[in-house]
Amino acid sequence: MIGRIAGRIEYKAEDHLLIDVRGVGYVVHCSDRTLAGLPGPGEAAALWTDLLVREDLLQLFGFPTLAEKEWHRLLMSVQGVGAKASLAILGALGADGVSRAVALGDWTAIKAARGIGPKTAQRVVNELKDKAPMVMAMGQRRVAADAPVIEDVTAGPVQAVSPAAPAPVPSASAQSEALSALGNLGYGPGEAAGAVAQAAGEAPEADTTALIRAALRLLAPKG
Repeated sequence: MIGRIAGRIEYKAEDHLLIDVRGVGYVVHCSDRTLAGLPGPGEAAALWTDLLVREDLLQLFGFPTLAEKEWHRLLMSVQGVGAKASLAILGALGADGVSRAVALGDWTAIKAARGIGPKTAQRVVNELKDKAPMVMAMGQRRVAADAPVIEDVTAGPVQAVSPAAPAPVPSASAQSEALSALGNLGYGPGEAAGAVAQAAGEAPEADTTALIRAALRLLAPKG
């Protein structure tokens, strides 16, 4: 299994790129969001990858974070969602957006992805809602933070480059700690994830304490 790849981009196409790793070229399929965040040909990059193996097909898919890779694997487990549909959802929303949409049960956000109908969007939310806390807790570690230097015999060492930073969101540790705290208070994974996701969307710069307080307000009985 190829779980991560780091090398020099040879070319970028509409839905994939070719990365040269010490003389071996790998075709890696990515969402349009991921491709847009990567540097151009001749530059170095690193991606987490997932290998799809079928009787007549081998395809490698690339993701900027572990959380996005995990969402791809979970989305692929939903009936009617293949690799193309999964990349469309991730391309439209990103890992953070998918986390929020699934945790909040917002299937209309999933439906906004190209080629995704309402029934498929509802299945995604219904089947994956309880798994959202796990992915949210994984965090958004950028792949290039510890990417190795790629040596090239024709040029100097090149450090792998991270895709463009996403829009501000509460830190992964803050969301994870808030989820853990709500779990300790007796809230179920699904309702806790929904409250944290909503609180995070309303207050992008919130720390752990602020997230917990906001989530508790959302979970408090109405009336």
